[in-house]
Amino acid sequence: MRFVTFRTQDGERPGAVLSGPDAGADSDRILDLSDIASRVEDLLADGALLAQARTAAETADATALPSLGSVRLAGPVTPGKILCLGYNYRGHVPDGVDPRADDPEWPDVFVKTPNTLGGPSDAVPIPPGATDVDYEGELAVVIGRRAQRVPIEDALDHVGGYTILNDVSDRAWQRRQSQWALGKCSDGFAPLGPWVVTPDEVPDPQNLLVEVVRDGVVTVSQSTSTTIFSVAFVIHHLSQVLTLEPGDVVSTGTPQKLPAAQEAHRPLAGGDAVTVRISRIGELTTTFSSAREAAA
Repeated sequence: MRFVTFRTQDGERPGAVLSGPDAGADSDRILDLSDIASRVEDLLADGALLAQARTAAETADATALPSLGSVRLAGPVTPGKILCLGYNYRGHVPDGVDPRADDPEWPDVFVKTPNTLGGPSDAVPIPPGATDVDYEGELAVVIGRRAQRVPIEDALDHVGGYTILNDVSDRAWQRRQSQWALGKCSDGFAPLGPWVVTPDEVPDPQNLLVEVVRDGVVTVSQSTSTTIFSVAFVIHHLSQVLTLEPGDVVSTGTPQKLPAAQEAHRPLAGGDAVTVRISRIGELTTTFSSAREAAA
């Protein structure tokens, strides 16, 4: 299932995205689930509520539902914590070279603060004076069941679903310090969504294609099979130190840009748009606005 949070005059509500009668994403419909739960996090954490939501989706008449495009989406969940990984994809190496030779022993973990969270339709403001804002398309894991010191073999049982995060980064601020917080935590720098896909739709998180498209050109294309640390290991590892709660988001790192994209690097500016697409999950398109546009 695909769960979203959508905005109404009365506040945010959870919903399920159903395929419409016609082919194509434009025919997707939205089913209001606010009579079952108040938040998507509650659906992911409670098996009984999740079963009710599935029944409601299976019995709904999609033709009578509003189109997904008629509502404005917020981030699908509101995480208490957003935990991110730095270098987690192996790069391309010459033939005969062990691609694991430079693997770090442990994941490089950093946080993004609550002010960074944005919905899939929210423009990301470029901060005043920013000179090198960049994008990072990532598979993000939404915790569904409380995880505290879980063994690796049980770690995936704590996953509520998968979504997409664009780990927007200000490289200039990032280079100014050994800790990355000020380069990662500008307002709106974590657009999330558009939905959470339940694990039954993603049987193997280590077999997904992550791609990023900018200006109509694919700049990133790599499988999650090339990650250094698997989703299961990352959940296990993080839970040894802190307790992961339902709704928390763990973003699993970004692949390297393709060589041509690295050579043609251009900082993001107002008016730019970047699409992150991940097989079995969907795509998240983020638009960027200048500081002047954001203030208007």
